[in-house]
Amino acid sequence: MWLKKQIPNFITLLNLLCGCIAVIFAVQGNLKLAALFVMIGIGFDFFDGLAARVLNAQSDLGLQLDSLADMVTSGVAPGIVMYQLLSQVFGKPFYVTPGSWDMNQIIASFDWSYISLLGLLITLASAYRLAKFNIDTRQTSSFIGLPTPANTLLIISLPLILQFQPESWVTEIILGKWFLILLTLLSCYLLNAEIPLFALKFKTWGFKENKVRYLFLLFSVVLIAVLKFIAIPLIILLYILVSMIFKTGEAKIN
Repeated sequence: MWLKKQIPNFITLLNLLCGCIAVIFAVQGNLKLAALFVMIGIGFDFFDGLAARVLNAQSDLGLQLDSLADMVTSGVAPGIVMYQLLSQVFGKPFYVTPGSWDMNQIIASFDWSYISLLGLLITLASAYRLAKFNIDTRQTSSFIGLPTPANTLLIISLPLILQFQPESWVTEIILGKWFLILLTLLSCYLLNAEIPLFALKFKTWGFKENKVRYLFLLFSVVLIAVLKFIAIPLIILLYILVSMIFKTGEAKIN
C-alpha cells in the first residue's frame, strides 16, 4: 500500500530530474536540449497526476512535491531560456564551458544586461503562481491563469522554431527586441491573471461533456502536423481564446 502511494511521487521526481538537466543545458546555451528535457519533464508532470488519480494516491505531500518540481521544470528553466534569447538580442549569452567553473570565466562570460535579466521575471511569476495555486480552492478541476507547463511550452517553442524552422520572417519576429520583452511581460501577466481556463482532465470519456476538450486536442494535433513547432504558440493562444469564448473554465472567480 505504501509503495503504491509513492508511485506518483516517483514520477514527480522524474519531472524534477528532467527540469534540473534542462537548467544545466539552458545555462550552457544548448536551448534545443533544454527544451527537450523540459518537454519530457512536462510529460512526467501530466502522468504523475494521472497515476495519482488511477491509484487513488493523492496526498498533500504529492501536491507540494509537484509544485516544487514544476518550479524547476516550468519556472527556472523557461526563465533561463528567455534570458538566453534576450541575450542573443541585447548582448552576448552567458556560456560556461561544461566541466569548468572557473570564477574568472564565469564573471567574464556573464552578460549583466538588465534587459536580458528581464527573462528571469518568468521564474518569479511562475513561483508566485505555483504558491497561489496550492492555497487556491477554486482551482480543483480547472485553472485560473495560464498553468506553468503551458506557459513553459510557449517559451521553449521559440528556440525550437529558430532551430528547425528558421524562415527569415519568423526569425525576425522572434529575435525582435520588443517582441521578446512584451512576450516576457505578457507571460508573467497570464500566469497570474484572473482568467478561468479549462483543464485537460477527463472526469468521464463521453464526447458530449468533453466536446470542447476533444475538439481542442484534435485541432492541436492538426496544427502540429501542419505547422510543427510554430503551432505551439498558436495552440496556447487557442487554449486561452477557447476558454474565454466558451467559458469552459469551471473555476469561480469571486
